[in-house]
Amino acid sequence: MKTTNINNISRLFLLAFVVLFASCNDDFLQEKQDWTGVNEQVFQDELRATAYVDYVYGLFLPSDGNVPQWYYSSHNDDLMQTSDEAYGQTRWNQVWAAISPSEYHCWDYIGRRMDTKIDNDTYTRIRQINLFINSVDEYDGIEEPMKSYLKGQMYFWRGYQYYDLATWYGGVPIELEAENPIVNPSGGTPRASARETLAQAMADLDSAKNLLPGYWTDASDWGRVTSGAAAALKGRAALLWASPQFNRGDERERWEAAYQANKEAIEILEDNGFGLYQGEWADIWNEEVGNPEAVWVWGFNTMTNDSEMNSGWETVTRPSDQEAFNQLKPTKQTVDAFPMKDGRPIGESDAYSYDLQTFYKNRDPRFYATFVVPGDKFPYADDAEYRSWNYTWFSEEGLDNPDEDTGDAANGSGFYVKKMTKADESGEDFFRTSGNDYIEIRFAEVVLNLAEAAIGSDRLEEGKQGIMEIRERAGIENLDGSYGLANVNTRDGLFGAAVRERQVELAYERQKRYHTLKRWMLFNDDYNTCTRLGIEPLDGTRRTGFYFIAQDGNGADYVGSEDPFGGDDAPVVNREPEEFPEGIANQDEYSEWLRDNYFRVQERDNLDPNENDWTFTWYNEYYFLGIYQDLVDTNPYLQQYQTEGWGGTWDPLAD
Repeated sequence: MKTTNINNISRLFLLAFVVLFASCNDDFLQEKQDWTGVNEQVFQDELRATAYVDYVYGLFLPSDGNVPQWYYSSHNDDLMQTSDEAYGQTRWNQVWAAISPSEYHCWDYIGRRMDTKIDNDTYTRIRQINLFINSVDEYDGIEEPMKSYLKGQMYFWRGYQYYDLATWYGGVPIELEAENPIVNPSGGTPRASARETLAQAMADLDSAKNLLPGYWTDASDWGRVTSGAAAALKGRAALLWASPQFNRGDERERWEAAYQANKEAIEILEDNGFGLYQGEWADIWNEEVGNPEAVWVWGFNTMTNDSEMNSGWETVTRPSDQEAFNQLKPTKQTVDAFPMKDGRPIGESDAYSYDLQTFYKNRDPRFYATFVVPGDKFPYADDAEYRSWNYTWFSEEGLDNPDEDTGDAANGSGFYVKKMTKADESGEDFFRTSGNDYIEIRFAEVVLNLAEAAIGSDRLEEGKQGIMEIRERAGIENLDGSYGLANVNTRDGLFGAAVRERQVELAYERQKRYHTLKRWMLFNDDYNTCTRLGIEPLDGTRRTGFYFIAQDGNGADYVGSEDPFGGDDAPVVNREPEEFPEGIANQDEYSEWLRDNYFRVQERDNLDPNENDWTFTWYNEYYFLGIYQDLVDTNPYLQQYQTEGWGGTWDPLAD
C-alpha cells in the first residue's frame, strides 16, 4: 500500500497545485472558479504541468465522497446488484410503471444542470483535459519527452471518458476544445453517433499510446498510465464495438479490428515486461510496484484524514465482527459459475461429483481465493487466526427457516468474498486505513479480450488457447488436454466459454460482470444471445445464497437458544477446540470435519425482496440510457437528441 504512487498523492498534488498557483498568481483561484482563464504558467513549468495532470487523475478516481466506500459506492453497488454477483433491488432491476427520462433509472452521468459550484462531471473533466491539450504546445519551457508524456496521459483520460460515456449512451456530444460551459454538455454541440464516439475514444487512445512510455522507470510513478495501458483500453473499446450491444449484425470486420487492437496491446505489454502473474493467484492484488499483471491501476492511500482516497474494499467485504460494514452480499449464482477443479461445470465433471451439501469441495482453485465459507480462515491484522463462523440454527421447532445466527460474524449470503483482501489490513476505524490498490485492467483481461476477438474473427483455436492459458495459470487440472474445454469447439460455444471465464477470473472486479452481461445482451434472450451462448438469462430470476444450518451430530437440526458450537461449553461441540479428535491434525481439517458432520447446507431464497413475488426485471432501454430530463430542461437543444425509448427518436446505433 504505497503512498508514493500517482493516484495516492493526487489530492496532495491538488492541494500543492492550488497553493503553488495562489502564491504565484492571485488570479488563479478565480480562474479555476469561473472557468474562463488559462494560467500560462501551467504550461511553462514541468512541476506545475505535472501537478495539473495529477489533478486530473484525482478527478477520475472512482469515488462518490462516501466514507470510506470508494469501491462500493452507490453506483458500483447498483452494478453489482444489477448482475448475478450480489443480491438486492436497484434502479435497473426492478419493475417501473414506465421508462422515463425523469426517473431514477435515467442516470445523469452524461451531465447535470449547472450548479453554483463546478461539479466533477464528465464534461467538466473533458474541459480540463482540453485546456491542457489545446494549450501546452503554445508555450516553451517543458522539454521533450516530458511534454509528450504529459500530453499522452491527458489523451488517455479523454479517451477513457468518451469510451465510458459510449458504454452508457452509445453516442454523446464530442468536445475537443475547451469551451466555456453554461451547462454540461455545451449547448450547441450535436450528439455524435456511437461509431463516432468510440472512434474518438480510440483515436485519443492511439495518441496516448504513441506518446507514453512502455513503463515508468521511477517507482514513484507507479499508477501512471503507459502505452500498454492505452493500447489495452483501446482493445477493450474495440471489443465493445464488436459485441452484440453495438454489432447487431455480427459484422466480422469489427471482430477483426478488435483482434488487431488487442493483439497489439499484448505485444506492447509483453515487450515492456507485463504478463500473467506467476505466483499464487490470490497474491495478484497484494503486489504493487512491479506487478506484471497490473496494466492500469487505481492507487489508494492509508491516510485516515483523506478517506476518499482509501479503497473501502476491505470495509464492505469483511464481517461486522472485524469492525467492517459487511455490505457486499455475494450470491450462489456466482459460486455456481466456478467450475470443478478439472475445469468442467458443476454437475458435468466425470472426475468429481457435485452436490449442494459439499459445494465447496474439488472446485477451481480460484474458488478458494475468492470465497470464504464457514470454518475458513479470514485473517486480518488484528487477528491472524480469525475464522469465519457464519451459520444459522432454529430457536424452536416448526419454523420454515432458521431464525438464529452467529450475529456480527454472519451475513445473509452465508459466505463472504475474500478476493482482493489482505491478511495484514487492520480493522481499526472500519478498515479506513486500507490502501490496497485496485487493478482496473489486468493482463488476464487483455488475454481474454484477445481470445474473444479471435473467436469473433473465426480464429477459433487461437481463442480457445487464450482461455486455456488463463485456466492453466489458475491451476485447473488438464485431464482432457484442454483444461476442461475439450468438447467446446464451435464459435458460439467458445464465445460462451469466454463469457464464463470472465465471470470467474474477473469476479467482483469493478463493474466487469455487469458490462459483460450488457455488451453481450444477456439480461434476457430477446436478441437470442443467451440461446447462442448457452447462458441462462438473468431477467425473471432471483439471486440466492446459502444456509449453513447447525445440526446436533445425529442428523437432526439443532434447536436452542445458545450457539451450538460457541466455546468450550457449546451445547454440541466446540468449533475451535484445544484438542482435535483422533485422525484430525489441525484446525483446517477440523473445520472440514465439522462442516461434513454438523451442518446441513440449504439454498437460501429470501435475499432479494420478497414483496409481490419480486424477480429481476430488465428493460432493453437500459442498453442505451436516455438524457436525464433535468438536463434537457436546462438545455432544450438536447431534446432533439433524446434517445429512442426515453421519449425521443435518436437511434444510438444509427450512423
